[in-house]
Amino acid sequence: MPQTSRFNTTGPKIGLSVRLAENRQEIEAAQRLRYQVFAGELGADIQSSNGLDTDEYDQHCHHLLAFDEATGEVVGCYRLITEEAARTVGSWYSEHEFDLSPLHDILPQTVELGRACIHPEYRNGGLIMLLWTGLVKFMHDENLRFMIGCGSISTADGGHEAAGLYHVLKEKYLAPEQWRVRPLNPLKWSELTPAANPECPSLIKGYLKAGAWFCGEPCVDEAFNCADVLILMDITQLNDRYLQRFAPKI
Repeated sequence: MPQTSRFNTTGPKIGLSVRLAENRQEIEAAQRLRYQVFAGELGADIQSSNGLDTDEYDQHCHHLLAFDEATGEVVGCYRLITEEAARTVGSWYSEHEFDLSPLHDILPQTVELGRACIHPEYRNGGLIMLLWTGLVKFMHDENLRFMIGCGSISTADGGHEAAGLYHVLKEKYLAPEQWRVRPLNPLKWSELTPAANPECPSLIKGYLKAGAWFCGEPCVDEAFNCADVLILMDITQLNDRYLQRFAPKI
């Protein structure tokens, strides 16, 4: 498991905290939560004989976990992949969906977020903000400037909502041209009628409000029943409201 400096962040709600996983048992707790949310709740096609969501990245990356301190239960998680982990595995996770070559120059300063999920009973703004505080603290400690990650849009309707949301978001939140990536499995635009009033998933909405961009057209992830957009954030450009929340804690 990767080594890094320890930190612990306590949330505004008493009894919640965020820190990096420290042992195999804590990582397995996160993998169990991931399986429950992605396979059990969202219907993702995850092959597992033990109720854990695992892949080749898990043993090489950092796991940022949210705990209910009263029970010790892992109630939220992010997987953090650095350039070192990506080099060890052979690629960034999002390279399975996008051609990342336009981002080549900034990847050494980047952390990739993945497998983000929260237990159904803890889905409120407080816990996600606590996780983001832990993320910014990690980036500060590791001297990282950029964050990338896939933001998912359900394709339960065949992709019309995802198509509509792309058309809405590109007017305001599209990344600078030099950082736009190509999806490897794009939406089938000729078969879609973009939804007129698409709903933006809360996680994507939160990133964009904080000052993130998305880097081009969505990629269809058939195993997870969604279309992903690649999110890019430069934490030196976090909007003032988020800086005020994070700065005292880093």
